[in-house]
Amino acid sequence: MKRVVVTGMGAITPIGTGWDAIKSSLTRRFSGVEYLPAWAEIDSMTSHLGAPVKDFETPSNYNRKKLRTMGKVSIMAVRATEMALIEADLLNSPRLEDGMTGVAYGSTNGSTRDAISFMKSVGIDKSLKGVAGSTFVKFMTHTCAANLSLFYNLKGRLISTTTACTSGSQAIGYGYESIKSGAQDIMICGGSEELDPLGTAVFDIMYATSSRNDSPKTTPKPFDKDRDGLVVGEGAGTLVLESLESAQKRGANIIAEIIGYATNTDGSHMVNPSKDGMQRVIELAIKDAKIDSAKIDYVCAHGTATEIGDIAETNATEGCFKREVPISSIKSYMGHTLGACGAIEAFVTIRQMNENWVFPTLNLENVDPACGKLDYIKDVRNLEQDCVMSNNFAFGGVNTSLIFKKWHM
Repeated sequence: MKRVVVTGMGAITPIGTGWDAIKSSLTRRFSGVEYLPAWAEIDSMTSHLGAPVKDFETPSNYNRKKLRTMGKVSIMAVRATEMALIEADLLNSPRLEDGMTGVAYGSTNGSTRDAISFMKSVGIDKSLKGVAGSTFVKFMTHTCAANLSLFYNLKGRLISTTTACTSGSQAIGYGYESIKSGAQDIMICGGSEELDPLGTAVFDIMYATSSRNDSPKTTPKPFDKDRDGLVVGEGAGTLVLESLESAQKRGANIIAEIIGYATNTDGSHMVNPSKDGMQRVIELAIKDAKIDSAKIDYVCAHGTATEIGDIAETNATEGCFKREVPISSIKSYMGHTLGACGAIEAFVTIRQMNENWVFPTLNLENVDPACGKLDYIKDVRNLEQDCVMSNNFAFGGVNTSLIFKKWHM
């Protein structure tokens, strides 16, 4: 089995693009959540909050022919990947086309706005007049992975993950397994999501969204007894994974090592999380990493700010670690970026591990007593870290856990 390392990363988020901007927002406790007036026009929708990526523009040098098959979700994926490939010193490299570089990438739906436009034409207007042949490609479930493969001329395997909130983390996990087994040398992994009211509406009809429309910067409140639900955001995150042998052979800068991954399903309920399933996946990741749970210095939580989810997740975490492990949720800053969240959270978890500090959960004032007994981080904290964990959970009872280790020369 081959060792797997991270050689490049890129992220686009509601609180900044690239690590410097994101770090500045986290240390300043800046929230990307906003009130969106247009959403108030949707009858019976209670939440009018979202976390958009501000001022994102398609780079002018991108090939217009290749852009024809991309919605915003794919364009953000391409840009986050470009940033990661530059850091990995692989942009325009012949290694991308040698058949040993693949892609594992996910999103919840593809481009929602293009899907709605297409369905309106067919289902309401009863006409295909003016509908471009590329429209479907923009919203097909594997649009991000396919467009990345085409844009960067990849010839290796293509894995598309469309497992809702675990899309990004499963993509990283499957990329890790592809390299670990020797099937690929390099994998471009991550997730992307574009903001659309449909994403909020899905949670709104389940009474899972925050309705603090008059005070958007005070929500979401993961783990807090006064939380009132989640906020949906958008963004993209990409990690370039590589076998240690390949990275060392070409003299690449190694950012971190992936030492553990697990995914499973609860097999019990479509939307209600299972504490037992969550605890099991955490334990499986630790087993895969071949370490003791005491070696994990920090946990980046899924932390959606829903009552059932927060309680199940934190009690599962306590049940596994049996100690007050440090934990925080980045969704308090940028909302729930759905298919992108696992990749963005992995990006942040690795960066702060290497700098030995951790971000606090924003808006957390009074921890819900029903949550597990953990070390809930409320202020920016210096913390020596060697091994860290990032967990995500999704509808369908899908669970993921990733473990990263600081790279030691």
